[in-house]
Amino acid sequence: MPMTVAEITRQLRQANADEFAVLERSFAADPRKGVRRAVETARRRLAAEAAEQARLDGLYDFQNELARPRNATCIVGLDEVGRGPVAGPLAVGAVVLPDEPHIPKLNDSKQLTRAEREEIAAQVRTVAHAVTVQYVEPADIDADGMTACLKRAFRAAIAAIEDQGVRPDLVLIDGNPLHIDPREVTIVKGDAKCASISAASIVAKVDRDALMCRLAHEYPEYGFEKNKGYGSAEHIAAIRAHGLSPVHRASFCHAFTQESLF
Repeated sequence: MPMTVAEITRQLRQANADEFAVLERSFAADPRKGVRRAVETARRRLAAEAAEQARLDGLYDFQNELARPRNATCIVGLDEVGRGPVAGPLAVGAVVLPDEPHIPKLNDSKQLTRAEREEIAAQVRTVAHAVTVQYVEPADIDADGMTACLKRAFRAAIAAIEDQGVRPDLVLIDGNPLHIDPREVTIVKGDAKCASISAASIVAKVDRDALMCRLAHEYPEYGFEKNKGYGSAEHIAAIRAHGLSPVHRASFCHAFTQESLF
């Protein structure tokens, strides 16, 4: 008795690439529209999975290609989160990943949902050789400016990795040159190209978002749990109504208030 369309569809949904090749030949002469549709759906699924695996492998291959001519065996990736908000700290993440296992869905943190970021951040902390997130507080940003604070945070992140007993011989940083370390290599849009930088961006984003949610309990009028410190219309309206909190960056708020920190 021939298999039903439902049975064939179930098989195809579960098939890997090798199994699909066999099943596709088996069902090639089946005239039923449901079978042809199930075969095409499986073909598209496997193509998408192969493309995602190639993208993911490329993140690791990219950093290994940078390491090879430098004879580097330990790579740390760094990325900053929170450069643009008007409230909350600047965060810099740093991660040293092993070559295996590859972390599924690893990507630029901006391309992921909150749930995906949290899932991946947990995996990063499980498999990484070393992880840290370093912060620069709003008052320091006001006092010293963003450029100096970025450099300070990146140096602190590298030092924190080394304090965990890991000595990188290649330091990959997202963005433009900072000239903070002789091992430094900077990569524009590195969070979408390089595994360790992607991991650093995700860990920093998840940690900073969680911090802003905690600050929302201390300063509920500003909606930090929603805006994460960025200057949304509602956030700006709250600043105009209530003034600045101790976690606002006064130097970022001149356009809509001249009030001092209270």
